[in-house]
Amino acid sequence: MEIKTFYHKDTNTFSYIVYEPTTKDAVIFDCVLDYHKASSTISYDSVEEVIDFLQQQQLVLHYIIESHIHADHLSAAQYLKSKYPLAKTAVSTQITLVQETFSKIYNFADMSVDGSQFDSLFADGDIIEAGKLTLNIMHTPGHTPTCMSVLIEDCLFTGDSLFIPDFGTGRCDFPNGSAEQLYSSVSEKLYTLPDKTRVFVGHDYQPGGRELRSETSILESKKHNIQLTEQTSREEFVDFRTARDKLLSAPTLLLPSIQINMQAGLLPIAEDNEVSYLKIPLSIK
Repeated sequence: MEIKTFYHKDTNTFSYIVYEPTTKDAVIFDCVLDYHKASSTISYDSVEEVIDFLQQQQLVLHYIIESHIHADHLSAAQYLKSKYPLAKTAVSTQITLVQETFSKIYNFADMSVDGSQFDSLFADGDIIEAGKLTLNIMHTPGHTPTCMSVLIEDCLFTGDSLFIPDFGTGRCDFPNGSAEQLYSSVSEKLYTLPDKTRVFVGHDYQPGGRELRSETSILESKKHNIQLTEQTSREEFVDFRTARDKLLSAPTLLLPSIQINMQAGLLPIAEDNEVSYLKIPLSIK
C-alpha cells in the first residue's frame, strides 16, 4: 500500500490518495477546490494535480471520502466524480445531524436531510472493501458530529480530530460539536490503537514556523500532544478546549463551505441567467 499526500496551502489542508500499486485500487480523502472568496471564483488547479496522479498511476478510484463536513474549504468531490463516475462519495452516517442543523441556518427548505446526496454513508464499525484495500471506519465525533477516522492497515486518517502533537486537536465550537465527545473519541478510541499506528492529519499550521508535517503516530500523540496526552483528564481537556474555542474566530470560508460540503460538493444550480449563487446568512448586531 502506498500513500500520496497533497497539500493545499491556501487552506492548510492535506488530501491523501491511498492505493495498492499492484492492483491499482485507490481511495481519496478530503480533496479541495480552489475558491477565491473576494471574487467568489472556483478553479480546479489543485484537484487537477490529484487527477494527474491518478491517471499517471492508472488507479481505479473506489471512494471519494470526506472525513467530516469541512468548514474551511470547498470539497472537490463532485469534480472528481465527474472524472471518475464509478467512484462513490462517502461520509459518516451522522451527516444527517449537520444537514438538519444547517438547512435551517441557510433556510434550504427543499433540501433533503437524509444524506442521500452522498453515494455511501459509513457507520461506526463498518468494514469497507475498496478492491484490495480494507477500510475500518471509526466515528470520532467532537470537532463536528460527522467526524470519522479511517484505519487502512496500520495507517489512520484522522481528519480534524487529531493533529500533529505540537498543534493538538480540532476545535469543538461548531454546531453539535463537543469537547466531551472529542475527548472520548481520542482517548477511548484512537489511543487504544497500537502505538506504531501511523497517523495522517487533515491540516498542519506549522506552529513556530517549523517544517510542514502530515504524519505522526499514536505513540507520539499519546506522549506529546500538547492538548491531549494519555495522561490528560477529561475535565482538563474539556476546560482547556472550551476556553480555547471562545478565543477563535470563525473560519474564513465557513459560510461558503458548509452549504456546498454538506451536499457532497454539489454546486448550486444555475439560475435563469446561467449564474450560480451561494447563500450567505446576514447577522445584524
